[in-house]
Amino acid sequence: MSLLHALSEHLQSALASMRANLTAVLSTLTTITLTLLVLGAVLLAGQNLNRTLAGLERQVEVAAFLEPGADGPALLKHAEGMAGVAQAELLSPEQVLAEMTRDYPYTAEAAQLAGNPFPATLRLRVTSVDQTRVVAAAAGMLRGVESVEFGAGYVDQALGTLRTLRAAGGLLIGLLLGGTLFSILNAVQVSMYARRGEINVMRLLGARRSFVQGPHLIEGLLLGLGGAALAGIILLPVAGLLSARAAELVPALPLLQGTGPLLTLWLQLAALGAGVGLLGGWLASGRYLRELE
Repeated sequence: MSLLHALSEHLQSALASMRANLTAVLSTLTTITLTLLVLGAVLLAGQNLNRTLAGLERQVEVAAFLEPGADGPALLKHAEGMAGVAQAELLSPEQVLAEMTRDYPYTAEAAQLAGNPFPATLRLRVTSVDQTRVVAAAAGMLRGVESVEFGAGYVDQALGTLRTLRAAGGLLIGLLLGGTLFSILNAVQVSMYARRGEINVMRLLGARRSFVQGPHLIEGLLLGLGGAALAGIILLPVAGLLSARAAELVPALPLLQGTGPLLTLWLQLAALGAGVGLLGGWLASGRYLRELE
């Protein structure tokens, strides 16, 4: 028997089993669709959150204030090669004063009275927010650096928030995938119980374990893919409308927009649905067959 012929037989058997247990299949498919719909929303929110946090991370900088007479160009060259530094820039006292005057106009008046109080400054942009303390510590040890500032309170708070959000997102995704797996397990078990007589006959005739499990693997796969397809049909238009609306209200937010990212999300849901479906079919059929042995 060729592989293609075997797959065709397994597919026909799976479809026949699903038609025979239509109520259970529809109930399971609804549960999987709702679960994957929530999962897709969580994944989309997580991707948008990561893009927003990445934008904030790119704005995190370490300012190293140089001592009078320090060799700024040499320190700049050294800083550019430091681990965790994405970009380094040397600002003269005049450049720092000009920036401060732009943000705080009264600074110019104070400088006219007391002179320019700002030292030459190395501005170091870090590769990620968790590298901030490392870069600040390394910059503070350089000869010619008087002090370092990086907004310790902001960085620590940002790191804590980032870790909490990622942990919560990972936990929620795990729970949703577990719920999907449980639904498919139940559906396949109901299907195998309904076909227990046929399965017992196949076992008595010496059918291989893989041959008996094949239709149920395909059934789990079809349930997972069907749920992902329905979830995508609902999620993608809604997500597109919400993203476009949010972009109009807050243009600075780097939200995922356009057909490409949303189709990628749909493919991710399909891959998750297929994987969980196959796993559920394999676990359920394997457990049932072990009970018969």
